[in-house]
Amino acid sequence: MTITTPFATGVQGFRREAVLRDYRVGTRSRHTSLIARQEVMRGKAKFGIFGDGKEVAQLAMAYAFRAGDVRAGYYRDQTFMFALGALTVDQLFAQLYAHADVAAEPATGGRAMNGHFGTRMLDSDGQWLNQLERYNSTVDLSPTAAQMPRLVGLGYASKLYRKLPSLNEHSAKFSKAGREVAFGTIGNASCAQGLFWEAVNAIGVLQIPVLLSIWDDGYGISVPNSYQMTKGSVSEALQGFQTRPGKPGIAIRSVAGWDYPQLCETYLSVAEAIRETHEPAILHVTELTQPLGHSTSGSQERYKSPQRLEWEEEHDCLRRMRRWIVDQGHATAAELEAIDREERERVLAARDRAWAAYRAPLEQEHSEVVSLLGDLEAGVAGPAAERVREIATKLARRTAPIRRDFLVASQRALVAAAGAPATGAASAASSALRSWRRERLAEGARRYGSDLYSESAESALLVPVVPPTYAAEALELNGFEILNACFDQALRRYPQLSALGEDVGQLGDVNQGFAHLQERYDELRVADTGIREATILGQAIGMAMRGLRPICEIQYLDYVLYALQILSDDLATLRW
Repeated sequence: MTITTPFATGVQGFRREAVLRDYRVGTRSRHTSLIARQEVMRGKAKFGIFGDGKEVAQLAMAYAFRAGDVRAGYYRDQTFMFALGALTVDQLFAQLYAHADVAAEPATGGRAMNGHFGTRMLDSDGQWLNQLERYNSTVDLSPTAAQMPRLVGLGYASKLYRKLPSLNEHSAKFSKAGREVAFGTIGNASCAQGLFWEAVNAIGVLQIPVLLSIWDDGYGISVPNSYQMTKGSVSEALQGFQTRPGKPGIAIRSVAGWDYPQLCETYLSVAEAIRETHEPAILHVTELTQPLGHSTSGSQERYKSPQRLEWEEEHDCLRRMRRWIVDQGHATAAELEAIDREERERVLAARDRAWAAYRAPLEQEHSEVVSLLGDLEAGVAGPAAERVREIATKLARRTAPIRRDFLVASQRALVAAAGAPATGAASAASSALRSWRRERLAEGARRYGSDLYSESAESALLVPVVPPTYAAEALELNGFEILNACFDQALRRYPQLSALGEDVGQLGDVNQGFAHLQERYDELRVADTGIREATILGQAIGMAMRGLRPICEIQYLDYVLYALQILSDDLATLRW
C-alpha cells in the first residue's frame, strides 16, 4: 500500500490528479481546523489544537511514508494522517468531543487530548497485527518533545531487524530487512526541550533510520524563536550534528513549508536514502504559519505584530500552493474554488455525523435518568419531592448534558429522598435509581480504566505463581549471580529479547547482572548506551512497539527521575 507518486512526465513533471488530490486533502484539513475550532468556541468541546498552516509539508511527507513505517509525532499532524487515509474527519471530531468508543475514536477511545493520532497495533485479542501491511502511528503525547525518546527505539528496531539474523523468523509482521523508516515530527519551540537534544544525540550515535521533521512557524505560543533557540534557528544550532566525510552524524536540510514541489522532491529523496543506508536525517521545515493561533485558548493578535500577521497571510502554504497550481496550469481558480466549497461541505457533514454519534448514547442515558427521577419524585412527598423535582427539571432542561451531570443529579436526588418517609413506592424508586447509578459507574470504570494493563492471554498478570522450593543441598549465591543466570536463559530462549543501558554491555552492568552476556550474545543484544535515562526508557518503548522484547536497565533508583515524564506520560498509558 503506497500513495501514488506525484511525479510524472506531464505538466512541469507533476501529475494533475495527484496535485489536485493533495490540494483537496489540504483544503479538507484546513476546513477541519476552522470548523473544529468553532466547535470549541461553542462549548461543544473543551479544548482544541489543530494543524492549520502545516498542510503542504505534511502532504509531501505522506508520499515518502510506506506501509511498515512508523510515526512518533506532534499533535498538529492531522493533514499527514488524512493523506495516508489513517484518519477520517469523523474520527478527528470524535476525538475532539472525547467520544469514549473505540469504534468512533480508535486512537485512544476518547481518553487523550485531541490531536493524538494513533493506529491500532494489536487486534481485539491483544495479538500483533501485521505492521508491514499498515501505516503505523504511535499515539501523540501532550508534553512537548515527549514523543522523541520512543522515536529512538522505533528507529533502532529497524537496525536490529537488519543486523540480527536471529530475528529473521520473528520479523514476518514487523520488518523487511530493516527497510522501515521511523518518522518523527516536532514543533520548533519544543526543540528547546532536553528530551529533543537527548534523543537527537542518541539517533546520531546509533545511526538509525529516522527522518525527523521540525515544523517551524517561528513561535512557541507567544514566544518567538529568538528566545527559544541559539541563533534563532534550530538547524543552525544543530550544525555540529551534520554528517561530514568520515564522521557519521545526521543529514540536516532546510526547506520552505510553502514550497510544494521542493517539499515533495526533498521528502522522497531523503526518505529513500535513509531506507537504504540507515543514516538519519532532519528536515527543518521553515516559513510555516499558524493561521488560527496556537490553540483555542489564546489569540495570536496579542503577540504578533500587524506586519507579521500580514507576512503570514501572504505565506500561507495553501495560498501559495493554490497559486502554484494555477500558474503551472494544473487547474483554474474556478476549479480550486469548487474543491474548496465541496470540502467545506464534506467537513460540515462529518462534524454533524460525529456529533450525532457522540450524543446518541448520552441522550439515551439522559432520558433514562430523567424518567427514574420522575419515579422517585412520585414516590416521595413534601420537601423531598420538591427537591427531587427541582433536580430533575434542571437536568431535563440542560443542553447537551454529559455523564457527570447524570451521576451528580442521581446522587443529589438519592440524598434528598433519604430523609423522606419510607414507603414502598419510594423504596422501589430509590432502589431503581441506585441500581442504575451503580451500573453507570461500572460502565464508566471500564470505559476509562480498561487496558491500563494487558488484558490478552499473554498478560503478565495471568502468569501463575510458582512457590519456590529449595533442595537441602542448594547452593547459596549472590543476587546478581541469580539474575545473571536468569538473563542468560532468557536471552537464549527469546531471540527478540535484548538488553540496553549504561555499562550493561562490556562491563556487564555495574552490579554484574549482565556479566559476560555481551560476549555470549552480541553487542546489539546486550548493548551499552550513553548516560541518557529518558531515551534509554524511550528506546525500550519504541522497540517494544516494533515487536521486540527489551530489558531497559537504569542503574539506580534516583536516576529513574530523569525518565519520570516518559514513565508517567508514555509508558503508563501505552496500552490505551
